[in-house]
Amino acid sequence: MLAWHVVLFSQERFPRPEFESGYVYPEHQVPADRAPVWEYIDLVVLVGALSAAAWLALKKRSRQGLLWLSVFSLAYFGFFREGCVCSVGSVQNVALALFNNAYSIPLTALLFFIIPLLFALAFGRVFCAGVCPLGAIQELVGFRTVKLPKVVESVMISIPFVYLGISVLSAATESQFLICRYDPFVGIFRLDAPYTMVIFGALLLVAGIFINRPYCRYLCPYGVLLNIFSRFSNRHLTITPAECTNCRLCEDVCPYDAILPSDIGRPVLEPEKERKRFLTYVLLVPVFAAAGAVIFGTLSPVFTGLNSDVRLAREIRAEVEQGIPAISQAALGFKEAGTTEAELFEKEIRIHERFKKGSIWMGLFLGVSFGLSLVSLSTRTRRTEYLPHKGKCYSCGKCFQYCPVHLNKIKNDKA
Repeated sequence: MLAWHVVLFSQERFPRPEFESGYVYPEHQVPADRAPVWEYIDLVVLVGALSAAAWLALKKRSRQGLLWLSVFSLAYFGFFREGCVCSVGSVQNVALALFNNAYSIPLTALLFFIIPLLFALAFGRVFCAGVCPLGAIQELVGFRTVKLPKVVESVMISIPFVYLGISVLSAATESQFLICRYDPFVGIFRLDAPYTMVIFGALLLVAGIFINRPYCRYLCPYGVLLNIFSRFSNRHLTITPAECTNCRLCEDVCPYDAILPSDIGRPVLEPEKERKRFLTYVLLVPVFAAAGAVIFGTLSPVFTGLNSDVRLAREIRAEVEQGIPAISQAALGFKEAGTTEAELFEKEIRIHERFKKGSIWMGLFLGVSFGLSLVSLSTRTRRTEYLPHKGKCYSCGKCFQYCPVHLNKIKNDKA
């Protein structure tokens, strides 16, 4: 995609046609096109903010600095930029470009997708630390931390994987951009949205007072990719700047349950049993993948309802076969356009075939993800100190404030 944009550097823009009939353009329901230079300014700001977040989290170790960076990101990427284009929504642009040759992804959307992942691969989830406006608005309201039960947490963290799969499937089949349509905070950023989405965003913010970052943890599809990339990060935030004293003060402070405790006192299990369990889970990975492919392949007719042409075909078929009047705006437009029912039903079949293939691949992805998560639980490494979980840690720096080694270092530096 990047190579294509080297050739096609500038996107063609056509002026609006001039009407002589007194036509008045309606007000924009989405942000109007901006000058191309602003798109590259956004990229510069993104790289600068990510660099600042990495420096504040890894080098400066400043929780206060990350909070101020969150305020800036919320003001710029949220209210000034109106939440578009964002790295979270760019997942859909990439999916659409990969599976549809007729679509050329804008260079800015592609770079907004790639750059935070590269930073995650190098420094961990610094994009979540203070750059993402969706995370920033939640981080600033999290005052009272309440941890969910382990069972509930385990179920909830699987939702983003399913949401990612359905969003990619919907975008790849040219159905709709689910992530943008159901963005809970874009209505707040633009001060204009359906009241249902405003209520949804407000409820998330209220819940965020007690359960930190509910959208990031239990819905965000881009967070799934950041989680994966961050696990292989070369450098990552550490709880203490020096040797950990195992004081356990940070054990319960992390609102995201992302701190791995020291396991010095954990009894050593029989190596033979651990090996058998590990091999069992590895052998179950293809079983889970096959099961996911079968289950989601069977559910593909449900997913096809995301496509407007399929919904229209179902409405027209109900009118033809059952006598139920088709009165929607889409149905009325179809009748006036002169397209035959046979053409519509043939198009529906082609869309069904695309959804069938996509649903199988989505099931494979979810099955493999579930299987690998079990494998990771069966692999244990000896830890002599408290460490952040590279995938789950948002690099927010809250643990800094409770580490006595970190506080003593600050005192010594001031002295």
